[in-house]
Amino acid sequence: MTPTLVQHRPHAASASPTPAEVCARARDWAEIQERMLVPLYEAVYERLEVGSWTRLLGLGCGSGLALLIAASRGASVTGVDKDRERLALARERMAPETRAREGVGHAGDAELLDDLASAAADVGRPPYNMITAFQPIGCAAGDCEGLGPALEAAVERSEHGSAVVLTGWGPPERCATSGVLRVAGRLTDRLRSAGGWRPALRDDLEDVASQARLKPDGSGRVACPFGYADMESAVRGLLSTGLYAAAVRATDQAQVEKEMAEALHPYRRRDGTVWMPNVFRYLIARTP
Repeated sequence: MTPTLVQHRPHAASASPTPAEVCARARDWAEIQERMLVPLYEAVYERLEVGSWTRLLGLGCGSGLALLIAASRGASVTGVDKDRERLALARERMAPETRAREGVGHAGDAELLDDLASAAADVGRPPYNMITAFQPIGCAAGDCEGLGPALEAAVERSEHGSAVVLTGWGPPERCATSGVLRVAGRLTDRLRSAGGWRPALRDDLEDVASQARLKPDGSGRVACPFGYADMESAVRGLLSTGLYAAAVRATDQAQVEKEMAEALHPYRRRDGTVWMPNVFRYLIARTP
């Protein structure tokens, strides 16, 4: 199967990091953080019996690890992500099999739908029968609403009754990382900055499914511990999630890293590694 990657472009940010910083964050995501969610990817694929029959569309595909795992099971995969640097890394990972396309225009309902439709037509591919959104929603202000346009466009390109997988953080009391993520919320709240972290809510996934007129068809929880070789790796990995971007804009990089290290200290083991148990939740819904 030939994987396909599509890029759609985000609206301009109010304050942008340097190109070198953007590249470094993407590399940290690919090399440190993305693998933390592998148990989630594998649990979902096992439950839905992903295989050669699967035509998967990954929304927010990042640097492509979840796509690679699905492709290794025989699935035909397409990835969409607004992060240019992460998408470039996904292309590197999948080369030489990957056939990449560049998105045109700005992100939005029509443009995104046009990109997905043209990508499917370009490779003679029928509509998708599985859609995944593995980037956990419900932990940053506005992320639930932000998924809506992409999800609606993806549903238009899918078969009736296709599986749609939404993922989010589990209960805060089951996620050690929640305490570290509160650093982002505290720093952004201090200066009333928009876009900061917020605790995941019990019905976040159901709310997104309802707004997209999807029918829930099961759910589950998966243990995804975050383990890092040392404190530096932990800080870099967590910063790469993007959940601290507003905090960095509200204060500065050094302040954020300092407070993150303090919050991570209880999870540092004697050998210097950092280990935080977490639980993630997924919802399976069906397209109309």
